[in-house]
Amino acid sequence: MTIKEIKEQLKTSKHPVAKSFHTGDKFKVLIFGFNKGMKLEDHTAKHPTKLLVLEGDVIYHLDKKDIRLKHHEEVNIPANVSHSIGALQDSIILLTQG
Repeated sequence: MTIKEIKEQLKTSKHPVAKSFHTGDKFKVLIFGFNKGMKLEDHTAKHPTKLLVLEGDVIYHLDKKDIRLKHHEEVNIPANVSHSIGALQDSIILLTQG
């Protein structure tokens, strides 16, 4: 139900919506939802992270480089490096940390 909940909240949200999907002692799995044009501004992750696009089309920005990721494409996000994510279409992404 997590993705359905995110999509419902996106109907009235002006910002990306995040939900915890699964956590353990040394890992965390998060799902983020974006409406077209939404952006997760520059931030860092404390742990190495894998980003997987479940739906949509996003731009991952890291070190003055833009990487476009579409449905089922993925990228590794290094720990403690500033990055951002913007949605070119309504999008759902899965993040695994740890």
